[in-house]
Amino acid sequence: MATVMLGGLRFDLSATLYSNSLFILLMIVPIAVRFQGWYKKMMSWIFLIVNSIAFALNTADFIYYRFTLRRTTVSVIGQFKNEDNLGRLAFQFLWDYWYVFLFWLLTVTLLYFGYRRIKFTGPQLKKEGSFYGSGIAAMLLGIYLFVGGARGGFRSSTRPITLSNAAAYAETPNEIGLVLNTPFALMRTARANVIKKVNYFTSEDELNKVFNPLRSPTDTNAFVPKNVVILILESFSKEFVGAYNKSLDNGHYRGYTPFLDSLIEVSHAYQYSLANGRKSIDAMPSVICSIPSIEVPFILSHFSGDKINSLASLLKEKNYYTAFFHGAPNGSMGFDAFANLSGFDHYYGKSEYNNDADFDGIWGIWDEPFLQFFANKMSSFRQPFFTTLFTVSSHHPYNLPGEYANKFKGGPKLVHRTIEYTDFALKKFFKSAARLPWFKNTIFVITADHASAEIQLPEYNSAWGYFSIPILFYRPGENGGGLKPGIIQQIDIMPSLLGAIHFDKPYLAFGRDVFHDRSRPLAFNYLNNTYQVFRNDYLLQFDGAKSTALFEFKKDKYLKANLLTTLPDTVRNLEISLKAFIQQYNNRMVDNNLTVEGSQLKQPIKQ
Repeated sequence: MATVMLGGLRFDLSATLYSNSLFILLMIVPIAVRFQGWYKKMMSWIFLIVNSIAFALNTADFIYYRFTLRRTTVSVIGQFKNEDNLGRLAFQFLWDYWYVFLFWLLTVTLLYFGYRRIKFTGPQLKKEGSFYGSGIAAMLLGIYLFVGGARGGFRSSTRPITLSNAAAYAETPNEIGLVLNTPFALMRTARANVIKKVNYFTSEDELNKVFNPLRSPTDTNAFVPKNVVILILESFSKEFVGAYNKSLDNGHYRGYTPFLDSLIEVSHAYQYSLANGRKSIDAMPSVICSIPSIEVPFILSHFSGDKINSLASLLKEKNYYTAFFHGAPNGSMGFDAFANLSGFDHYYGKSEYNNDADFDGIWGIWDEPFLQFFANKMSSFRQPFFTTLFTVSSHHPYNLPGEYANKFKGGPKLVHRTIEYTDFALKKFFKSAARLPWFKNTIFVITADHASAEIQLPEYNSAWGYFSIPILFYRPGENGGGLKPGIIQQIDIMPSLLGAIHFDKPYLAFGRDVFHDRSRPLAFNYLNNTYQVFRNDYLLQFDGAKSTALFEFKKDKYLKANLLTTLPDTVRNLEISLKAFIQQYNNRMVDNNLTVEGSQLKQPIKQ
């Protein structure tokens, strides 16, 4: 509970600063009029009105939270916008929960009398130079402190805190609401896209026949307690990997990943492997939870506090130890919070690495030493274990450790040399890991968080190229057969790993088990307010109401020929599949229905 309270203070401070930003600005601006009576009276009214509203919103959630089990966000406006009796509903609320209104009234009263006890006169400095000089210095200090408090920290690697960061202070999803406050939830979602329910299919049975994310494994093989290790590589586009691009440059293209090329040859991989998002924060839900980001990143959505299942939570049912590794300063990108929400036992970041000599000065610990730390740390874990590592070095400004400044020459783009460096770090990691006792009993997955924005090859400057990343499954001692001519996506990783170890319990996943699922491979992502679905040779684009384009993306790499009117049957079939996916995703997100426990297991997909 102490951790919940500590987190609550962080979010309360942020909400208080955001709410009172106008008041703070008017109080710190160095003008003598601040000390006149009318100005003081105006400031008192601004302070009391703003904070009374903030307290009212927070107090109302004392009751409303019981019905939604999440803090109120702007999505509530959409839920009640068609009500024509809001006044009567508000009066009924006050009548039924009079004690909550009384509590708010008492709070505002204390606020009023507390504010009146604050007295200030001035200006204390009579000389204009001293007054304005000291006033400007104080104002700049105030702005600096305001920014740090409002965004949740002063580190450059820390994003402004959002709803998902509350999970770092919570042991269960229900505690997230205690960490958060309603003004913060409303302000942080005011400008965000709101995922809304859709009803393309009027019958649940009809919807589930097309697509049902509930999985009920029927594998009769005994569960195999293999270790599972996932490596998520920062900005590793498929463009950089020679094994995927053997036909380019008349067969002379080599790429920048010689080690990864060699690993792909003995791994299970597909030629068309796709990310489900374009941001680092899209990757964790996709890879670990089989939840893509549609419309808005799941971590930043109003529903980031929904109960979810993940590889971490599911494998813990099989007595796995679980840990997440990220070499950045703890708290960066909100990964520690999401790791906690996903059910990981421990998080290892820059603080746990505890050696700033290997800090790159911006993003985190260099990949080579952190991957060695990762390998050695896993030797201290009891088996079986599930771990995930997120690299940092192949990130702008694309620097290298001093000793490698002249070793990696790269290519036309600066990112190329950091790709070479991380590939080298991977090679050293696998060389070290191969000598450790847990190595042979491990399934490795290597993928990227998203494709790089640094595009060299024109083939990848397209609606499919923006999502093209490597995805491969490697099992030491086995030959996976190399590249296969099919489609795979990030959200397929979780169900595929569970299938590989013959996991025998129901779970929810939006992806497919590539090893056992006989359904036709699909891939989904979202680009520029357009849904995209890939199947067989085709890419369909859909705006939420109608299909807008169909391309034969494998042959038409530049997406020049729109086949929308030429192949109506293909359009119709793909659109039906996409609509089913969107409806399952949106409606389950809104209903907090992303686990088997929250669902009725109707017509589960057999594996």
